[in-house]
Amino acid sequence: MGGTFNIADLFESLARAMPERTALVSGTHRMTFAQLDERADRLADVLRSRGVGRGNHVGLHLYNGHPFVEAMIACFKLRAVPINLNYRYVAAELRPLCLDADLVGIVTQRELLPVVAEAVRGTGVAGTVIAVEDGSGVTVSGLEARDYEEALAAATPRKDYEPRSGDDLWVIYTGGTTGKPKGVMWRHEDIFFAGLQGGRPGGDPVTSPDEVVAHAMDPDNAMRMLPAAPFIHGAAQLGAWISIFTGGPLVLQPGRSFDARRCVELIGEEQLTTLTLVGDAMARPIAEVLAEGGGAYDCSSLLAVASAGAILSPAVRDRLQELLPESLILNNFGSTETGHQGSAFPGSETGADGRPSFAMDEHSLVVDDDFQPIAPGSGKLGKLARGGHIPLGYYKDAAKTAERFVTIDGKRYALPGDMATVESDGRITVYGRGSNCINTGGEKVFPEEVEEALKAHPDVFDALVVGIADERWMQRVAAVVQPRAGRAPDLATLQAHCRTLLAGYKVPRQLSLVDAVSRYPSGKPDYAWAKSIAEKEVVP
Repeated sequence: MGGTFNIADLFESLARAMPERTALVSGTHRMTFAQLDERADRLADVLRSRGVGRGNHVGLHLYNGHPFVEAMIACFKLRAVPINLNYRYVAAELRPLCLDADLVGIVTQRELLPVVAEAVRGTGVAGTVIAVEDGSGVTVSGLEARDYEEALAAATPRKDYEPRSGDDLWVIYTGGTTGKPKGVMWRHEDIFFAGLQGGRPGGDPVTSPDEVVAHAMDPDNAMRMLPAAPFIHGAAQLGAWISIFTGGPLVLQPGRSFDARRCVELIGEEQLTTLTLVGDAMARPIAEVLAEGGGAYDCSSLLAVASAGAILSPAVRDRLQELLPESLILNNFGSTETGHQGSAFPGSETGADGRPSFAMDEHSLVVDDDFQPIAPGSGKLGKLARGGHIPLGYYKDAAKTAERFVTIDGKRYALPGDMATVESDGRITVYGRGSNCINTGGEKVFPEEVEEALKAHPDVFDALVVGIADERWMQRVAAVVQPRAGRAPDLATLQAHCRTLLAGYKVPRQLSLVDAVSRYPSGKPDYAWAKSIAEKEVVP
């Protein structure tokens, strides 16, 4: 197979080695590795006929399901780059992302065509739009959208691809540390080792591409994984590829929304070994379904439930452990800028608040403001840093790249923005982002964009937005608003206004009206004050 760690090369080698093994289960669709490979070849032929090739960016504006996986593989086969587009975005949010990513086409859901049409109007993206049927029957005048299945049926599953490289790019857009969404540029080889755990989750990484095939062909190594989070986020994409490269199958709960009951049913139906989710927002409904079932659900195959993107609270984690006594309940830590950094196993908590500490690899450290390592057991807070296989930087953003990717003692490190300390035993305890980013159910919300939307309402003079602790969602978006003289907007009015500008999860869930918004003399917002106001608000 050669010595390159290229995602498409690795997948094709698995398809050749075990063509009849099940690779993907998504609703009524069950595909072997050979079938998934052929469908990806057909989609690659469709994209190639539209001029898509090496280095071109194709937007994936899709719900979870087999088309998302097929489109990723098709792009990688062509040395093109799949770009994750949040299907919750309204057109005003989607358009700047499409332009920033330099898209040459989009694969989307048919019911989302109106949003796509408005977002790409007047751009070259409109020339290549492929729509996955969803029963909606939506069409948009003036937008030519090819039917996904019809396009694949008419295509040829050709194999005449140019040689690929471990230097080929995989770009994952994130808002996690950067405010406006930014594309994190990974080389295939780097993300294979940093994000996909080197082909051997929980073990030593492989040393050659051939070892990936050998490891996957052993059925005992196969992870039957269900990533419950949307594929529009990096963690779910990485989880999917981890499952595929162990020999799978990858199991999906297809559709727009997370369905806790269906996920629990799939554990028994597909004999899942691993369920990955995002924090309490997904874990709590899973626990509720299990509790209501009273042991009726078959979870005997489940080895691990892992949370990535948000840390499970001790109460929810303990409840899951009680309901799934034979499974490991794990908090995994990482980011789009670092890949997988570590795991917190049961019993690894430190401190009175039960905050998890993570067993990191040799590439992680915590540094002070002068980029000097924090001594273990010192109790000092510093910035978490990750070396080794890390991204090249942010797409088209040299300034942010210079800020987040630094050189320490001659070695490049990524600084994802988390504050942390090093325990005496070498574990790293993470205290969260130093910024004001709000994490609501695993979705990242930046106060500034919500504040801009609020201040666009004629009744609002000024506004600050903060995250408030929420039992279900971990944090909820709270607005502190200074109305214009003589005005008193209510929550419902401002929510309706914001929904025309923002995705639903960014819309404020509570409102506090104040005489004046507090700002520092420099004009910068006083978020500590705003949070103290918001926390006093009584929310039903």
